[in-house]
Amino acid sequence: MSSFVKDLFLTKSFAVLRQDANASAMRRTLTAKDVILIGVGDIIGAGIFVITGKAAALYAGPAIVLSFVISGIACVFAGLAYSEMAALGTLPISGSAYTYTYATMGEVLAFIIGWDLCLEYLAGAASVAVGWSAYLISFAKYLGADIPNKLVSAPVAYHSDKGFFVDESCGVINLPAFLIVLALTVVLCVGIKQSAWVNHMFVGIKLVVILMFLFATFGSINPDNWSPFIPEPHNGHSYGFSGVLRASTLVFFAYIGFDAVSTCAQEVKRPARDMPIGILGSLGVCTVLYILVSLNLTGIAHYETLNSAAPLADAVKNLGMGWLKIAVSVGGISGLTSVMLVSLMAQARVFSAMAADGLLPASLGKIHPRFGTPLVPTIISGVTCAFASAFLPLDVLGDMTSAGTLFAFTLVSISVGVLRFTQPELERPFKVPGGPILVPFLGAACAITLIVTTGWSTVLRLVIWMAVGLVVYGGYGYRHSRLRNGRGIPLDDKSGVELSQTALVEEKGHEHAS
Repeated sequence: MSSFVKDLFLTKSFAVLRQDANASAMRRTLTAKDVILIGVGDIIGAGIFVITGKAAALYAGPAIVLSFVISGIACVFAGLAYSEMAALGTLPISGSAYTYTYATMGEVLAFIIGWDLCLEYLAGAASVAVGWSAYLISFAKYLGADIPNKLVSAPVAYHSDKGFFVDESCGVINLPAFLIVLALTVVLCVGIKQSAWVNHMFVGIKLVVILMFLFATFGSINPDNWSPFIPEPHNGHSYGFSGVLRASTLVFFAYIGFDAVSTCAQEVKRPARDMPIGILGSLGVCTVLYILVSLNLTGIAHYETLNSAAPLADAVKNLGMGWLKIAVSVGGISGLTSVMLVSLMAQARVFSAMAADGLLPASLGKIHPRFGTPLVPTIISGVTCAFASAFLPLDVLGDMTSAGTLFAFTLVSISVGVLRFTQPELERPFKVPGGPILVPFLGAACAITLIVTTGWSTVLRLVIWMAVGLVVYGGYGYRHSRLRNGRGIPLDDKSGVELSQTALVEEKGHEHAS
């Protein structure tokens, strides 16, 4: 039993991670500019164009601004932890929280967080696809096109009190969401550099549109819409400070951009320098934009009118600004496209990292010889996401993304503190300020607090997903683990000399005997 438990918590040495990085077929083509824009591409999107209105209407009212501040603070703690881990000169490898956990807390926890990241990115991309569809429909209706509701809505709806149900708003399939995910999957299969070019184009469009929205609507703000700033509970909605916290959880998934940035560290030219710049820089810029947009949005429209999948477009339409509605719709479509692109990119690379370690089938870790991308996991991720976006409602997808993201942030924050104590000699070009305890503890505490506010149904879904993951690990990952079976040919961390297979077996046997 002792041997079994030790196997579960075997850690992957940093020497092995260096070896994996050097042997990888992935191409290092991304610069600091690419990293920042990838982060902005994923962060600026659903949080501004979709979730802001829904969170304000259902939970926080004008105090949605405070929700973004709370989420931003929690993200700063997590972002600092991600920056330290991603900048380690010995860890320029894909996998994000999965890789960090494997190096610090052991294989079983690494698999759990990797499985969690699969949920985070798939649900996140699917929820954004639903918002993308809403902006496309809004734009099409403005141009006079009439799209049948049955082709643009999920077949079920969801409410926290009633659960899943069917009403007049339900359709047959969200076809636009389904098709856009498949199209982006094709782009991601072609190559990371081509995907970065597409991302840069969409990022530029949406940033221009956001600035246009801020300047054009500033003069239409009605301060009466901000009163009361934190509404009392009414009409069956839990406003008040508890509503502000609930909204913080709902908008939190919009911040997973810097998480996605860390998954492409193996494709960055200078990860020790560029990763902290990309993570913290994109997080800071995007948080400021979130706050400004939410202030303007709740100032030009009463918060109770914002329960829409395309709140910005609907709000400016009611102001009579037809030209701005077109611009916002185009910006929403562009912004959400870049978010889906980055989320799907990150998902495939987590699959690939886990497969390379033997925890998932080897086919998921193969890099296409021509495109230099993980082709099979990209296709699997894209198809799964396409079906989720076509048949599941936005509320369920958004909550699952937030819970998954927060769980990942918790383990990464803990990993930084653990690694400071277990391997203090590692070169750290960037360090979390305040020592190994304060910021990691605050990051983990904030994430756990926000997980609790998602509600029991979301937590239950997360637990069920993790239980399925443990079954997969027990049935496949535990038996095929490269590290546990001594197939990784790791290096001795102190000498840098390769350990022979015989030495590995003897060392492992000695460890079990003890």
